Amino acid sequence: MTRIIAITNQKGGVGKTTTCVNLGATLSEMGHQVLVIDFDPQGNATSGSGVLKHAIEHDVRGLLLGESSFRDACIFETDAGYDLLPSDIQLTEAEVGLIGQTRAQFRLKDVLEKQAESYDFVLIDCPPALSMLTINGLIAANGVIIPVQCEFFALEGLSQLLKTIEQVRTALNPGLEIQGVVLTMYDPRNNLSGQVEEDVRTHLGERVYKTVIPRNVRISEAPSFGQPALLYDHKCAGSQAYMRLASELIQRERQLSAELMAENTIEKGGHHGG
Repeated sequence: MTRIIAITNQKGGVGKTTTCVNLGATLSEMGHQVLVIDFDPQGNATSGSGVLKHAIEHDVRGLLLGESSFRDACIFETDAGYDLLPSDIQLTEAEVGLIGQTRAQFRLKDVLEKQAESYDFVLIDCPPALSMLTINGLIAANGVIIPVQCEFFALEGLSQLLKTIEQVRTALNPGLEIQGVVLTMYDPRNNLSGQVEEDVRTHLGERVYKTVIPRNVRISEAPSFGQPALLYDHKCAGSQAYMRLASELIQRERQLSAELMAENTIEKGGHHGG
């Protein structure tokens, strides 16, 4: 079964795109079929995958508005190993263009209905805002990863995001689960990082991944070379952390699948009993 994971936080600069492209590259290297969707008009996941934004003829905007086919818009097998639905600043046009259209919030879900089954993982890099695009991402997804930067205001805004996810789950997408919260830009020399980690783990418990992504020069440099850190420097601390995170993600996915199967078995048993 395809897992569609929205990577989201309405705060910018928390390592959202970095997490998306590095998880994509790591999962691809592990042998999984991966599609990365750049759903942020800044287009950083596109340029961070080695794709020149100005050279794109078709993109995710055209796909949402029904102007492009998936085959036209998708860049198959980027250097990072995954397939990519690219975007650039024109994606903001799609947001405006969708206003007032029927099923506007379900547009990405509708697009992925047939296409997603070719993949093991679809990773959606959502924009840093609770916008129409983010809602589209949350409705299309069955899991959410929330990157949280180890800084003073880390928990600020997180409660609002969790509320939004819960509202989407209740009203529009009952299958949506929080896959996990990942702490990013962790600096062990900084007392604040340790304090933030403690606070986030206290508030969110087992939802927080054990793996912590360190503040790492190589991770910061990689996008300017159009590469995920994994390709830029396989051995750096950041790449190693994303490999551990990918393993943890797969472990959680297996756990979730087992729980769902157990629930379904219990439900079926209940129906027979009735």
